Amino acid sequence: MDDIRLVIITGMSGAGKTQVIREMEDLGYFCVDNLPPTFIPKFAELCSQSAGRVSKVALVIDTRGREFFDTLIQVLEDMEKQGIMYEMLFLEAADETIIRRYKESRRRHPMAPHGRISEGIARERERLDRVRGRATHIIDTSGLKIAKLKEKIVGLFASEREFERMNITVVSFGFKYGIPLDADMVFDVRFLPNPFYVESLRRKSGAAAEVGEYIWKWPITQQFMEKLGGLVDFLVPNYIKEGKSQLIIAIGCTGGLHRSVFVAGRIYEGLRDKGYKVNLEHRDIKHNDVEEHPGRC
Repeated sequence: MDDIRLVIITGMSGAGKTQVIREMEDLGYFCVDNLPPTFIPKFAELCSQSAGRVSKVALVIDTRGREFFDTLIQVLEDMEKQGIMYEMLFLEAADETIIRRYKESRRRHPMAPHGRISEGIARERERLDRVRGRATHIIDTSGLKIAKLKEKIVGLFASEREFERMNITVVSFGFKYGIPLDADMVFDVRFLPNPFYVESLRRKSGAAAEVGEYIWKWPITQQFMEKLGGLVDFLVPNYIKEGKSQLIIAIGCTGGLHRSVFVAGRIYEGLRDKGYKVNLEHRDIKHNDVEEHPGRC
């Protein structure tokens, strides 16, 4: 089962397992929450028989499993004898942090459903002591912001290839039809010279060579593209480092036919040439009467 990366997530209740499992899902892991330990070997075997469709698995195993949880140590020892490789991430936090989180969520602690939270924490620490000793990675989430936790998870469990290949979409649009609701960054290029006022270019899109030549010939376009390209080159790696899995860059002009299409195409080409996984969409060309299909810039 060497082709399966199996991560077992456990630790203190209120230490952030729910947030971690969300991040693992974003990294492409098949995630199962609150799985009884006895099912781990069989589940790993099923994944190994998936013909590569499931190659990364994250399982949350914690004290919510009650008496089932007590079998975890024995299951791990059996897995090691069988040669089933795994990693274990143990999450912990200070007592005061866990108490505050439970007070804010108004939930009951699983180890003290009818008692004080502090009593439940003490019982759980004792019960988890041996499990913690087997952890591959330990993260203390006390005072840790979500963005920092995400950065740690990405650093531990994202392969280099995944880390460098966030999904990016560059979309052109027309402001008259509204800004894309899912855009992370929006750039307004209505200040650039407009081919609409050139009769021979009016019904051609920004993907047409002659329209691109017209827009590009102006010094303001060249200056803007240099600055915009530099900004995108700076932001994208930092978004990846932060753990973002999808980025939408929206370029808008008045009608979404000329300037936004041209600029979006240039940004797309720049990102593609740097090896990023990037898609190009021209959202509003369909609203315009054009002489030819815009194709891909």
